[in-house]
Amino acid sequence: MDFRFMNLDIWKDAIEINDDFFDLADEIEKRKSFRFAEQIRAASLSISNNIAEGSGSFSDKDFANFLNIARRSTFETANLSCVAFKRNYITKEELNNKLNNLDSLSRRITNFRKKIINNE
Repeated sequence: MDFRFMNLDIWKDAIEINDDFFDLADEIEKRKSFRFAEQIRAASLSISNNIAEGSGSFSDKDFANFLNIARRSTFETANLSCVAFKRNYITKEELNNKLNNLDSLSRRITNFRKKIINNE
């Protein structure tokens, strides 16, 4: 059985991004920054969680609200990426890669949200 979210490219991409940030969190934990690692996991996981949760809504307006939260979580994750760079957990190249992926996903979530709102 497939849930609605499992067919959404934005959810699939959010899962890939989440894997990347979970790997980063694992590395950060090795440096004993447990709270920061947990925050990275939570923020990045919130992106796909909100897409999934919103897809179960009975109205497109409600789904659009969850997509807004997912988009905001991409910004939180981008902020945490900047902090990770500042703390020397990642290189400038890794930061740029993460920010580009998050920016792309954020834009696609926004476009998908607009499409849903315009269908009402």
